[in-house]
Amino acid sequence: MLHLKKYITLLLVLFLVVSCKDDKVGTKVPVKKPEPIRYDFGFKLNDFKVVSDTIRKDDTFGSILEKQNLNGKQVYDVIAKVKDTFNVRIVRLGKPYTMLLSKDKSKRLQYFIYQPDQLTYYVIDFNDSIVKASKKLKPVTFKRRTVAGELNGSLSETLKNEGVAASLSAQLTSVFKWSIDFFKSQKGDKFAVTFTERYINDTIYDGVDSLECAFFEYKGKKIYAFPFKQNASDKKVDYYDEEGKALKNFFLKAPLKTVNITSRFSKRRYHPVQKFFKPHNGTDYAAPHGTPIMSTANGVVELAGYSAGNGNHVKIKHDKTYSTQYLHMSKILVRKGQHVRQGQIIGKVGSTGLATGPHVCYRFWKNGKQVDALKLKLPNSAPMDKKNKPRFIAFMTPLKRELDSIAALK
Repeated sequence: MLHLKKYITLLLVLFLVVSCKDDKVGTKVPVKKPEPIRYDFGFKLNDFKVVSDTIRKDDTFGSILEKQNLNGKQVYDVIAKVKDTFNVRIVRLGKPYTMLLSKDKSKRLQYFIYQPDQLTYYVIDFNDSIVKASKKLKPVTFKRRTVAGELNGSLSETLKNEGVAASLSAQLTSVFKWSIDFFKSQKGDKFAVTFTERYINDTIYDGVDSLECAFFEYKGKKIYAFPFKQNASDKKVDYYDEEGKALKNFFLKAPLKTVNITSRFSKRRYHPVQKFFKPHNGTDYAAPHGTPIMSTANGVVELAGYSAGNGNHVKIKHDKTYSTQYLHMSKILVRKGQHVRQGQIIGKVGSTGLATGPHVCYRFWKNGKQVDALKLKLPNSAPMDKKNKPRFIAFMTPLKRELDSIAALK
């Protein structure tokens, strides 16, 4: 009987041991996941209690600090100490700010960070006895991209569909404005463009930084644009086609940014005001009243005044051969003898003189005779120096190959 009791006791002990082991195996102890490490503004944010907000109505730098247990005199002292770096009056409604507080019970303000834009931020450091302010920039990276496609609507719309910022459209228009009239571009015209884009902190898109090269198909021909400096000391970059010919012309194609031709150069045109046929020695571009009128080339103002037929008008002498004239202005913005540059605003569209509506009559003179500017083969800028041609070809060739290869995949 005694042996039986010992045997039963041993079995109970073994059962309890096995049961305990089973419990340990079957019980899952939750493992706390580590907090992800977060960095911004050059700080490890995990080390602070982070408070992020935007400037609200009636907020000031001072009122925000006062909510962090700083009294009026302390706030005044802070503003005085940081004024040379951080002008508190730049704080604007809707702009973001971040406060980094200590994690202990005091929740003391250690850093105040204000962001006037995506790239720039100010840091006010409260850690030392002397409060300090510094202006900093977030790290910027540049990513190169080539896109190709076909025009479907306007250039800006087509690029938008390719996920490209609208500013690239303006850059392309500026480069090709001497060679292409984008208002006459056809749906289906092909293009390819290589450019760089800016990213803040490697993730936040900040738009197009620069245009590298491009081609556009215009009237069945590919027109290329490659940037090139003939001399290292040159401040501006000029664009050339694949043969090294300058894209920039001596003259702009039109005196207005938006082209709407309502009447062309003609030896016999019915005058809408005088009601009889007479020569029309210019090209009429209609535009809303007050639209800026540009000088189509560098030159000196020969005439700036009023006459019964021409209304307010300006005539510019560009060199010994060429002059241009701009009629029916509502306002003249230059004076006789003034030097003007290509693209400079010289007046505003109006309907002064013999005109039925707001427009500019653009007249073109060659060797003292009025000619049709639309049919004239206008001179380009200075050609590329022959000694620079081999260097240009070596630079251009791989870029052209890349444009063509990406376009071929579309």
